[in-house]
Amino acid sequence: MIAAASTLRVAHKTATFQTLFGLLAATGMRIGEALALDRADFDVDAGTLTVRNARFGKSRELPLHPTTTSALTRYLRRRDRPQPVGATEALLLSSVGTRVLVADVQTSFRALRARAGILPRSAACRPTLHSLRHSFAVRTLLDAYRTDGDPASRVAALSTYLGHVNPGKTYWYLHAAPELLELAGGRLERHLGDRR
Repeated sequence: MIAAASTLRVAHKTATFQTLFGLLAATGMRIGEALALDRADFDVDAGTLTVRNARFGKSRELPLHPTTTSALTRYLRRRDRPQPVGATEALLLSSVGTRVLVADVQTSFRALRARAGILPRSAACRPTLHSLRHSFAVRTLLDAYRTDGDPASRVAALSTYLGHVNPGKTYWYLHAAPELLELAGGRLERHLGDRR
């Protein structure tokens, strides 16, 4: 998706969508949370983003990977960044200096998804912006299994990071991931084999 965004005609729009898609993939944020970010929510020195007034009125602080911090910093320093219109403090700006609208992102996402050759698995299973959130959750747990970490404790941290009130909501993101099932099954077989 990031490469497909380079086909957009306006350089600032390209940069905005590449930054947005990268941010969603790297943090697992909801699209509305990302678009609601203000410049003051990004602490470059601490390498964090503060998500304010998310679901249920909760806020949370997200530590960022250094590459994500660098990408956001580069985006904010672009010379073609438009002047914000009115009182907007938006982190991500449209080409005319307003906050980016979710409807515009969804329309562009569908077009870019087609350009990138990302096809639906079925009529009921189409890649969406929210798919990036699911992928983030699955990658986080895959990492825990592959590094012989503790997936159970990682789920609790992941649930907080994603802004879920109930960890059961986080498990819902993970239930249909064949790679996770394979790794969990392998771990169970090793555990049972050790008991024999």
